[in-house]
Amino acid sequence: MAKLGVLLLNLGGPDKLEDVRPFLYNLFADPEIIRLPSPLFQAPLAWLISTLRAKKSQENYKKIGGGSPIRRITEAQAQSLKLQLQQLGQEANVYIGMRYWHPFTEEAIAKIKKDAIEELVILPLYPQFSISTTGSSLRLLDRLWQRDPELQKIKYTVVPSWYDNAIYLQSMANLIAKTIDKVKNPQAAHVFFSAHGVPVSYIEEAGDPYQKEIETCAALIMKTLNRTNPYKLAYQSRVGPVEWLQPYTDNAIKELAQQGVKELVVVPISFVSEHIETLEEIDMEYREIAEHAGIETFARVPAPDIDPIFIQSLADVVVHALGDRRISFSETIQPQKNTKLYPQERWEWGMTQSAEVWNGRLAMLGFLILLLELWLGRGQILN
Repeated sequence: MAKLGVLLLNLGGPDKLEDVRPFLYNLFADPEIIRLPSPLFQAPLAWLISTLRAKKSQENYKKIGGGSPIRRITEAQAQSLKLQLQQLGQEANVYIGMRYWHPFTEEAIAKIKKDAIEELVILPLYPQFSISTTGSSLRLLDRLWQRDPELQKIKYTVVPSWYDNAIYLQSMANLIAKTIDKVKNPQAAHVFFSAHGVPVSYIEEAGDPYQKEIETCAALIMKTLNRTNPYKLAYQSRVGPVEWLQPYTDNAIKELAQQGVKELVVVPISFVSEHIETLEEIDMEYREIAEHAGIETFARVPAPDIDPIFIQSLADVVVHALGDRRISFSETIQPQKNTKLYPQERWEWGMTQSAEVWNGRLAMLGFLILLLELWLGRGQILN
């Protein structure tokens, strides 16, 4: 049998406070996160944003222990998946490739080559496909494959998304049910899905399937839950002046409170492990908003982490990937969904939507360059 490997892809996070600024730089230097008219602007803008946001981000990481737990949890998920596959009679080495912090994807690829892996399943730990998550990681892998003949010898398949896997849906439904049963009035509790947001332009201009997959996933989880509780889906973590997917989580919480909802069961639907956006943004920021709005119970469903049924779902995805037709990087990053990571926009004069979008981007860019000049003028250059 061919020597099998499984590559788990994730975002990554700073292990300690000193890692925060370089982590943010790596994040905002990715053109799939911030799209600019020219790649020449990418590095200066990433430097500026990471420098200006570092202190605030460090304060948030201090609140959850001084660093992100995502590496530790992902390593535990990898070990649990390896054991689960062994129980199914499938021996495999499981690797972790983070996009913006250690262990970087390149580090995982080096291990895969060293171990002489012959067949590889590439499994993003994002149940739903998005340009800014799965798309970015696969774009990087595609570049690595194209320039390395040794990698091209590996038989591989990509799992684009797995939000509709039945075992995954069951694991989420079970976690929600356990939380609902702990509140004062389980039958009246409102199930509140909070997903990571993306700019609306990703959906409308680039054809990103993320919104459709998130909405379908929430509906499938509620169907699997098989309870009469009402539910709502909202989006968190927006940044910048552009329009993001709505409703926004903070606004949706206030609206539900105004409608008389007293008990919220909050589900971090697009996250499979605890990290800054669950432990600080949801548990602290949104909890405070809910309490001020009049919500009496704010019960947060834990992320799957190493929940046994969740790990079973990952193993099920891997096994099915081995049996299905092989899916390549090119099919995934330019799939049937018509997703284009770099939408071919053209400049148009006059009062057109395209002109307004570009004018807004250039105005924002000019403002950021001015801030950069002022910052450099004070001599505060960080190494």
